[in-house]
Amino acid sequence: MYFAYVLKSINHDYYYKGHCKELERRIQQHNSGMTESIRPYIPFKLVYYEKFETEIEAVAREKYFKSSAGRRYLKKIMGL
Repeated sequence: MYFAYVLKSINHDYYYKGHCKELERRIQQHNSGMTESIRPYIPFKLVYYEKFETEIEAVAREKYFKSSAGRRYLKKIMGL
């Protein structure tokens, strides 16, 4: 099982979109500062995710989330 997900910084107006195989572990990695580029925005909380059978599907959905159409979709369903 693979996931495409959206994290929200608890202290900033910043959203991170990604994909992974182990969602809980990946969130812990983000919050521990392992991803240097988003370290200033920790801590994060999970605000949205979708499950997929293949990594290819999860990567495609992550790319969609990062597109203007994907941002509009997330804004509509999550009120971003």
